[in-house]
Amino acid sequence: MKLKEKEIEEVLDELKAIANQLGATVRFEKGDFKGGYCILNDNKVIVVNKLANLQRKIMILSAALKELGVEKMYLTPKIREVIEEMSGVE
Repeated sequence: MKLKEKEIEEVLDELKAIANQLGATVRFEKGDFKGGYCILNDNKVIVVNKLANLQRKIMILSAALKELGVEKMYLTPKIREVIEEMSGVE
C-alpha cells in the first residue's frame, strides 16, 4: 500500500486512537529496539522506536494492533487495509 505523505501522519494518529480504544498505551521511546506490544505491570503497552521513520512506526503499530485483536472492531476500509498489509511486512 502506498500512502501519500500527508496521509501517513493521519494514519499514524488513527492507529494510536485505535490502540487507546483497545486499552493500550502507545509510547514513543529512544533506544536500540524495533518496538512492539507488551504487558507491563498489567498494562497493555505498545512501544515504538521514536527514531524510526513514519512507515516503520505504522508497521509496528499495525502488528501490535493485530496482536491485540482488531478483527471485531469497526475500522474504515483504508485503516483495515493498512493494518493487514503493514502488519506482515518486516
